[in-house]
Amino acid sequence: MTLREHEFTDLPTLTGPMRTHVIRPAAEGRFPGIVLWSEIFQVTGPIRRTAAMLAGHGFVVAVPEVYHELEAPGTILAYDTAGAERGNAHKVARELAAYDSDAAAAVDFLKSHPACTGKIGTVGICLGGHLATRTALLPDVRAGVCCYPTDIHQGSLGKGMADDTLSRLGTIQAEMCYVWGRQDPHIPREGRRLIYDALTDAGVLFTWHEFNGQHAFLRDEGLRYDPETAALAWSLIIPMLQRTLR
Repeated sequence: MTLREHEFTDLPTLTGPMRTHVIRPAAEGRFPGIVLWSEIFQVTGPIRRTAAMLAGHGFVVAVPEVYHELEAPGTILAYDTAGAERGNAHKVARELAAYDSDAAAAVDFLKSHPACTGKIGTVGICLGGHLATRTALLPDVRAGVCCYPTDIHQGSLGKGMADDTLSRLGTIQAEMCYVWGRQDPHIPREGRRLIYDALTDAGVLFTWHEFNGQHAFLRDEGLRYDPETAALAWSLIIPMLQRTLR
């Protein structure tokens, strides 16, 4: 499916305008919507390509800039030590309520978009995986895909590093999909087990995929990229999104 040229809009949020990139099919008609949450580096080349891949499968994809009140619109942090340090510092400088305000704004935007059916899912990678889990707390979200989400197991998202994501999983009405790399040092086996047990105890409908991959094995840039495993993961994710959102 061919795509429209890249669009963007600035959505009002609790902490000011949030630059949000939109990629969607060029064909006429209406399509389900996906809020795609990025890593700590914001809307990088790999994230744009992920958005284009999802849009090519028939979705209107909105990609917010997660640090919109801390960085100028369009800022991309480099995949290096300085970029990681800056992104990780921003991650705990924001109030948890700001992340939730962003999620609500992005979902509302897609629900009212003329090319969207109003059926909404969310996909996130790394930090974005955690944000996708929190976005799935919203009742209008039907599906959530969370790829090696950081901080959930230790409750360390946002200012004060004391988020309540684990304790709120029982409010999720969406069908969820979690993707992990077993060699990921950021979410060890014990952390994954904690999340798995919390989802199960809360009665969440979810699938769980663990691969022999490192953190960022989905990112098509850098030494940790595993194209074969990434292709396998997406072959499981895309049908789940199509089934739940169509």
